[in-house]
Amino acid sequence: MSISSTTAKLGERRARVSTRDGVALAIRESGPQHAAVTVVFLHGHCLSTESWTFVTEALAAQYPAAKIVSYDHRGHGESQEAAAATYTITQLGHDLHDVLAAVAPTGPVVLVGHSMGGMTAITYAGLYAHEIGTRIVGIALIATAANGLAEAGYGRLLQNPIVSWFQAAVRKSPAAMRRAKLAACKVFAPVVRSAEFGNRKVSPRVLALANAMHNATSIVTMATFLSSFMTYDETATMPSLSAIPTLVLCGTADLMTPPSHSVAMAAQVEYSDLVMVDGAGHSVILEQPAQVADALVRMLTRASGPDCAGAARLALVA
Repeated sequence: MSISSTTAKLGERRARVSTRDGVALAIRESGPQHAAVTVVFLHGHCLSTESWTFVTEALAAQYPAAKIVSYDHRGHGESQEAAAATYTITQLGHDLHDVLAAVAPTGPVVLVGHSMGGMTAITYAGLYAHEIGTRIVGIALIATAANGLAEAGYGRLLQNPIVSWFQAAVRKSPAAMRRAKLAACKVFAPVVRSAEFGNRKVSPRVLALANAMHNATSIVTMATFLSSFMTYDETATMPSLSAIPTLVLCGTADLMTPPSHSVAMAAQVEYSDLVMVDGAGHSVILEQPAQVADALVRMLTRASGPDCAGAARLALVA
């Protein structure tokens, strides 16, 4: 595992972190180098760090004392592609551990995950349970689920036999399927919009950003992660999050991970903050970044309070 720096725009630091299996992940940092808390943002399937742009800008304005870190998952954005066999939520949990070791080796950390990023954060909490309340002092789960992705909303499509056919076709001829994907994006654009965005009017800039991130993702990355979604179940991990301030947030018009998922997660975590953003869809972080940032500030305030610090010290001693 190693880290190397690259050039960045003013106010932002960029680097590449090498995971334990040698995959280079693209990292972005802003805020104080030696901040009291590091906030790590984890993006969703077929997205990138760009999906957090509006939220991180709003958060930095309200909570300038935090160091903000975001990175592209393997096979996404500017990060390196990897062996298809490693495209699993469990592997993303281990990648997060490598990123934290490189960019925030000490000090308290708050995890913020959207969709697949939220699943990664929960999985991390299961893999590294000893860090909850010690290293990890807060967690935000946005438009995500702890299990049952194929049982509600558009996630039911994962049960369709065509998904297996699609994955087999990608393995056999990824180039041809890439061309088919680009054509399908144009044909099904209205359907995609209804799945990702709610009933509010969304600006053309937001739609262009979302479409660009989807189109840039490799068809192999897109297809292979679907298998991990079908078997994903971190229900047993959720109660452990009661040890730290936990935010559960979703849009009321989310068709990908319907509000029922968020309600179920919040019910398993004592004193969690459940926030429903009226009319927002799965891309709530693009639609209503100010509301998301406001909720994050409340959670960060809880996470930096004396009660949380005391609990962290007790957990460390134990």
